[in-house]
This record gives sequence, C-alpha cells and structure tokens, in this order.
Amino acid sequence: MDRPDWAPAGIDIDKPSAARVYDYSLGGTHNFAADRAIIEALNAAVPSGPLIPRSNRAFLHRAVRYLTDVGIRQFLDIGSGIPTSGNVHQIAQQAAPGARVVYVDIDPVAVAHSQAILAGNPHAMAIQADARQPDAILHHPQVCSLLDFDQPMAVMLVAILHLIADIDDPAGIAAQFTGAVVPGSYLAISHMTGESRPEEMKKVEELLARTPTPLTLRTRAQIAQMFAGLDLVAPGLVWVPQWRPDAPDDNLDNHPELSGVLGGIGYKA
Repeated sequence: MDRPDWAPAGIDIDKPSAARVYDYSLGGTHNFAADRAIIEALNAAVPSGPLIPRSNRAFLHRAVRYLTDVGIRQFLDIGSGIPTSGNVHQIAQQAAPGARVVYVDIDPVAVAHSQAILAGNPHAMAIQADARQPDAILHHPQVCSLLDFDQPMAVMLVAILHLIADIDDPAGIAAQFTGAVVPGSYLAISHMTGESRPEEMKKVEELLARTPTPLTLRTRAQIAQMFAGLDLVAPGLVWVPQWRPDAPDDNLDNHPELSGVLGGIGYKA
C-alpha cells in the first residue's frame, strides 16, 4: 500500500503495532491494513472483543475526571497511544485549564500525531520513550521541564503493563514511577486479564503476539501487586465498567467481566 503523508519515515507499515491496533479499535484513522487485520480477526474470534478497548477508554476518561476533581494538575501518561477523542489533556484541561500533561509512547506514529495535535499547547507535550525504562522517562529533559516532581501528580499506566513481559518486571516498573513522585500523588492502572473467560482472552493474547509488544494476561492478584505501597481508591481493583460508572447502564448489562480489563487507582500517602 502507499505510505500516507502522516507516517514517519522508517516504520514498517506491514508490521502491526499495539498503539495502531488500539487506534483502529476506537475508530481512529492512524493505522494500516496490518493493524486492522488484527482487530478484524479478534472480533471474529471473540464476539465481545469490541467491548475491551471501549471499556478501557471509558475508564481512562472517568479516572482523569476523578483525578482533576481531587486536585491533580499534572499527568504523566505512559503508553499513551495514538490520540483519539477524549485525550487526557482534553479532559484535564477542560476541568483545569492549567493542567500539565506529558504523553509517552514508544510508537513513532503515536508520538508524531500527538506532537502535531499539541502544537501550540504550552501545557502538554509528547515524547518517544520506552515504558520499560522509567529512569529515562523520569529524567527526560522535556518531562522535567513541564512537570514539577516536587508537587503531586498522576502517573497513568492505562492498558500498557499487559504489553510488558514478566522478564521486564511490570510491577517493578510501576514501583519506580510511584517511587519518583511525592505523597499526594496517584497511580492509575488498567490491565487485561483472563480470569473471567480464559479461552476467549487466550485468543486475544495469541492475536496480539503478532505485534512487537505481545500481550501478557495476568491474574487479579498479580495486578494488585502493581499497587504495592499505595492505598487503593474506592471501589478498589475492579472490572473497569465498575470503577465509578457514570450511569448504572455503563456496567455492560450487569456483566462487567466482558470488558476483560481490571482497573483501579492507588494513592500515595
């Protein structure tokens, strides 16, 4: 296929990326045929497949609204993906115009598109970095120029830790980020699990194995360890539709487990 103008030079448009797969699943346009093929195969194999990204995105929206309500004005969004409707900076800055947001992603398409969207916004920026290297992110000059690590902030690890292999210690990565922020800060996590319907979620895991960042499903107990040392905000670690839903019918017709995703927010006292 022809390379679109927005595609950075050097990327292989025939190789799917988790960020672009997620973009397509949410109705975005910055994806290629290889990315779309993953979602089409997933939806064919897992009838409730479309609920996974939608439920996760809705959780992100509610989490940011909660965090701004409790006074957070700084956000470090790791594995932010390709911007689609309702980005962190849009939600946070609507509530608090001076809120500052740094987006971090390893995918060059995600970063290039984010930078284009954020041009002219002095309170938000995007950098390309690897979530598996927290020190490089925490000491990145652009991150340090926008965020004040002497003030509380929210670290967003939404739909990213399940793309980090066990060998890279995702719980340890979460701990490095929370160790770098002051008391009064928060950590938001959402993570896919196979606990509710292991056979279907295993198919999702197999399909995403085709991308450079394969999926690793984890148990509720393993995900809970990622909040070690933090106080979980009510209602705790739950299926994402159950996390402070906007309306009763947000609960997937009383089957929140169809989301396949657990989420929560931890507070650093």
